[in-house]
Amino acid sequence: MNLANKITVVRIGMIPFFMLALQQYPSWMVEQFGFLNYINQYGLYWAIAIFIFASATDKLDGYIARKYNQITNFGKLADPLADKLLISAALVMMVQQNMIPSWIAIVIIGREVMVSGIRTIAAAKGVALAADKHGKLKMVLQVVAIAAVLLGNFPFYYFTNYPIDLLIMILAVGLTVYSGYTYIKNNYRKLQLDNL
Repeated sequence: MNLANKITVVRIGMIPFFMLALQQYPSWMVEQFGFLNYINQYGLYWAIAIFIFASATDKLDGYIARKYNQITNFGKLADPLADKLLISAALVMMVQQNMIPSWIAIVIIGREVMVSGIRTIAAAKGVALAADKHGKLKMVLQVVAIAAVLLGNFPFYYFTNYPIDLLIMILAVGLTVYSGYTYIKNNYRKLQLDNL
């Protein structure tokens, strides 16, 4: 396994630690496992650090793969899968912690499932579908929005009482829906989806 793929695997491996850090544990568990008290107090900060670090590795593995000619079929599959797993895990955990409404997670995850389905159809037809600029921008905005919500509107609350973090999240949802629409529109005829 080359370096780029190892970085992708590490990113996937960080997701359970992110989820464990963001989880709030009940008092009966804390009494039995003292370290959970530390997680209850500081886990959010660890979760933010893990999420930002994991998100940053997305650019790193892609850069290494292209620069050192380490592009593999595994990487083509695992890299976008790692992105979707990280974003989906963050959204599910944020809904559980009442940081965002559930419809936001449903829309974003639903779009990812739909696009993955289209790519599966394309692969079955022997057609390669590359991510467009809207899809890449969508991923960046999703990462920024999730980080902003996890940070509890920091540092925006120094300047305004308005929930800028949720505004960024809603913008991310809008771009997610739009990028899904453009993806279907641009690949509709290529895949002849009306014949399915």
